[in-house]
Amino acid sequence: MNRLHALSRIAPAALVFAASLALAQTASPPPKQPPPLPPPALEPLPNIPPPPEIAADPDLEPQVTISRREGETVEEARVAGKVVWIKVTPRHGNAYYLIPDGGANTYIRRDSLDSGLKVPMWVIFTF
Repeated sequence: MNRLHALSRIAPAALVFAASLALAQTASPPPKQPPPLPPPALEPLPNIPPPPEIAADPDLEPQVTISRREGETVEEARVAGKVVWIKVTPRHGNAYYLIPDGGANTYIRRDSLDSGLKVPMWVIFTF
């Protein structure tokens, strides 16, 4: 029993001694600072012309034709001579779009120009 009692007194003292040795170690000196950079030379900037303006290509601009018929308005958008979409707005009711179906002369009716692609989104963190 005496040895166990003596060991329980020595163990905390040994821990305090080891901690004091760890704290007594000297830290390494901080690294030397590099010399300051010289001030920039104030030379005049060369005459650089502004970038050229991008000219709009009239063939790539959509051409919208609006025609009014009995009880409805039809807006037709063409790019390079091809129909991109047709918007039909009836006098009574909601507007709808007719979009060409690729190769054939058929159209797909949609309620909006939204593609319907929905990217899945999940909540990962909240705080």
